[in-house]
Amino acid sequence: MKGDSIIVEEHHRKAAEGIVQIILPKITSSDSKFAINVSGESGSGKSEVATAISDELAKSGIKSVILQQDDYFVHPPKTNDKTRREDINWVGIQEVHLDVLDQNIMDFLDGVSEIEKPLVIYNEDTITRETMNVEDAKVVIADGTYTTALNNLTCRTFIDRSYLDTRAHREKRSRHKSELDEFIEKVLKIEHEIISSHKPKADIIITKDYGVRENK
Repeated sequence: MKGDSIIVEEHHRKAAEGIVQIILPKITSSDSKFAINVSGESGSGKSEVATAISDELAKSGIKSVILQQDDYFVHPPKTNDKTRREDINWVGIQEVHLDVLDQNIMDFLDGVSEIEKPLVIYNEDTITRETMNVEDAKVVIADGTYTTALNNLTCRTFIDRSYLDTRAHREKRSRHKSELDEFIEKVLKIEHEIISSHKPKADIIITKDYGVRENK
């Protein structure tokens, strides 16, 4: 998403190192491409960890691409916020074209050289299209709240931090005060109920202190 701010810090790199240590043998032992996600609640550090995973893979000579769930929303951000405020029942997985994201991941795994995907331009509150060259990439990383629910992943990763744990981070990243009002807290509670149910599906858990463990 154009207009997003991603600041990778040491704890994000710590988590990425732990994740790559687990998945690297699986990636290097196969000629097949690999799809991993980073999911969790708002402000948990999904985009930062996804970026750190990409950087860590690059150290081993493995190229990756990141697909952000934010680009796959039905409505652009400001319009989506307005739609939620008109009907809070809009909050949930139905806000996102997960089927389109899943198809982009499947196309990547099938070895296409390019994928066409949506692209959100935050400041303009618009959704356009872009063509992403993925020919040389071995790994695709899907970053977003609901990405554990995707069907075409090789490995699922879940950040185990609730919206209560992430408030400070959300305050740092917020683009507008309206993102932290009482209504948004209601939205986050609804998302929490949905997202927390995805944790058992994860192969890897990132703990509150950004440690990493396999979910067995």
